[in-house]
Amino acid sequence: MNYISTRGGIAPIAFDQAVMMGLARDGGLLLPERLPSVEPALLNAWQTLSYQNLALEVLSLFTGDMPRADLDDLIDRAYSSFRHPQVTPLRQCSGGIYILELFHGPTLAFKDIALQLLGNLFEYELNKSGGFMNIIGATSGDTGSAAIYGVRGRKGINIFILHPHGRTSPIQALQMTTVTDPNVFNLAVRGTFDDAQAIVKTLFSDLAFKDTYQLGAINSINWARVLAQVVYYVFAFLKLRKSGYDSVDYAVPTGNFGDIFAGYVAKRLLPQGCINRLILATNANDILSRFVNQGEYAIAGAVVPTSSPSMDIQIASNFERYLYYLHNEDGGKVKAAMQHFTSTGRMNLGCFQEQVQDDFAARAVSEEETLATIRQVYHEQNYLLDPHTAVGVKAAQELKQDRPIVCLATAHPAKFGEAVRKAIGKDVELPPVLAGLSQLESRCEVMDADTELIRQYVQKNALLA
Repeated sequence: MNYISTRGGIAPIAFDQAVMMGLARDGGLLLPERLPSVEPALLNAWQTLSYQNLALEVLSLFTGDMPRADLDDLIDRAYSSFRHPQVTPLRQCSGGIYILELFHGPTLAFKDIALQLLGNLFEYELNKSGGFMNIIGATSGDTGSAAIYGVRGRKGINIFILHPHGRTSPIQALQMTTVTDPNVFNLAVRGTFDDAQAIVKTLFSDLAFKDTYQLGAINSINWARVLAQVVYYVFAFLKLRKSGYDSVDYAVPTGNFGDIFAGYVAKRLLPQGCINRLILATNANDILSRFVNQGEYAIAGAVVPTSSPSMDIQIASNFERYLYYLHNEDGGKVKAAMQHFTSTGRMNLGCFQEQVQDDFAARAVSEEETLATIRQVYHEQNYLLDPHTAVGVKAAQELKQDRPIVCLATAHPAKFGEAVRKAIGKDVELPPVLAGLSQLESRCEVMDADTELIRQYVQKNALLA
């Protein structure tokens, strides 16, 4: 299995190179040369597998020549830190709605599922090469802490995480800034996530800088992030298939298009009809839902702060991967479309509307609806949602058809105590992993959203050969 760029500007590379390259050298995103598919008979063999063993089977389809025993070890170590034996348990609510709990990892967010594995992959590759890596990433909340926990203390790796100053939840910020290992550097950027992400992409696009400092990517621009998330879509489908269902919908709260793109890959992987609809749920920052419903991908004003800050994004980094398939895998057309978007802030994609609406349904959920959904599910089901998950559940309630629908629960509600308090009138009990964070030593640099300032900071603190 080789990997190519969405913009068509690199020769095919192997999986291990794709993991270490992160952003393609031509500025595009990496994808497999072809998406594999599985036959119905294979699902029977997968039906009773544990999460870890299923991950081994799914990832093996994409990892090329990596020894199977090595991949098995990386997977086992990644998920040994999870607090639930099923890794991503599925819980039934009323009305044919199921909750897929993705928050049982070290930082109580779905990003752990990919980043615990990615940290192991980085270490594995560096041990083979004897090299080093400086990871640079941007976060709107959960990616940063999950990435930090994935590589803290690892030899040969320094990590620099940019987050929007004052725009994450207090606990999200503490989860990052209270990790004081010497290889961890937290930068609070005066601006939005989009500002931080733009800085990261600019640094990766400077190939001389990237090569000198061996930059590594932990955002979902890294294909391995998306690939690891494909597994839980398959896992949930197999759970419901065992109960007699042959077609399932998913509701996915998303701001950066990474999690729902993993669902798109899973839909292409499984036999036709197994995953029927992917419901894309956004908050007030609705560029993606507007794209699905109106056919235009366009920035509309400033980022709106909400109670679901991990989705407070206007420019979705992973959208380019889906754009590649809309343009029939033509890298030249993707490159031209992205250049047009960079200069104008919009793309008219109405000509693809029929295909898009065959792949996705979409709903934007207001702040009032988010809090009302947390309140409703708590009172009716005695189950507490975080605000991101509530966005997905509300979209599921509005768009549900005659199939079971799996709502992705992307974070533990205790990470967003203020929003939950507004919704149900009382505090969430903090799990042990979060209790006492505010008493720990914290370390963070607050900086302007200036690419050159960030570049200089990285140069001063980076590992070098």
